[in-house]
Amino acid sequence: MLIDDNKTDNFFHERAIKKFNPGIEIITYLSANDALEHLNGDTKVPDVIFLDINMPGMTGWEFLEEYKKISQGKPKSLIITMLSTSENPDDMGKAKNYNVFFKSKPLTLEMLSETADHYRAFKEAL
Repeated sequence: MLIDDNKTDNFFHERAIKKFNPGIEIITYLSANDALEHLNGDTKVPDVIFLDINMPGMTGWEFLEEYKKISQGKPKSLIITMLSTSENPDDMGKAKNYNVFFKSKPLTLEMLSETADHYRAFKEAL
């Protein structure tokens, strides 16, 4: 799942994901509120979420707080990666507190490979 208010970023991130693995199903949302509505429904939870930090309406941090609430008792995404255009040390520290990854935009094949490695490790640990 991609959650980013920037259509151009979503376009390039979708292309990178499809280049990495054409079989990956991608769900894209331009707002955190819409993504939460989807996740709160009776739909399959995505394995990985790439989440922009700075969005109008609801920030990535606010999304994480709400996601925590709606996901109690439900399956959760195994990996959430915050994506940002800046490498603000405060954001990096905050991401660690939420137990999510923090990466700088744009999403690269190297980052996707790293995410796939983490995903496999999490799946094996279950």
